[in-house]
Amino acid sequence: MKKKTDLELTPDSFSRASTLRELMAKAQHHTQAEQLVLAALPESLAKGTRFVSCRDGELVLSATAATTASQIRFRQHEIMEELRKQELFRFVWKLKVKVAPPRFSERPKAKMTPLSNENARLLKEEAGHTKDKQLREVLEKLASHVRD
Repeated sequence: MKKKTDLELTPDSFSRASTLRELMAKAQHHTQAEQLVLAALPESLAKGTRFVSCRDGELVLSATAATTASQIRFRQHEIMEELRKQELFRFVWKLKVKVAPPRFSERPKAKMTPLSNENARLLKEEAGHTKDKQLREVLEKLASHVRD
């Protein structure tokens, strides 16, 4: 019988594979860079902003709303000045902001509002004048949702 492999990912277990070790190191480096960038942003803009990358002197950020992206672009010189104080971002010369709305957002549940007595009466009246049987049944069913 074959022994089951250990698939648990912990900081200790990634030392076995060099590729995984490199990936974990890059992820930690990215997290540290993101913390530095968010610290340089004004508090009101940091909430919906993420650090994407920094290559060849170009810093790329992602904002959840267009208004946040516009504010970052408007204040980019002071943001870059603050970032250049950090060793990691001393050669940043360009700031690019992309708008990426959140992927998942909870939709509020649709509330069923009952009909008023007057609207229910009008639906029943219209159902009485309708020749189509299926439409009449639908109208009568709608009319039954009356507020008491």
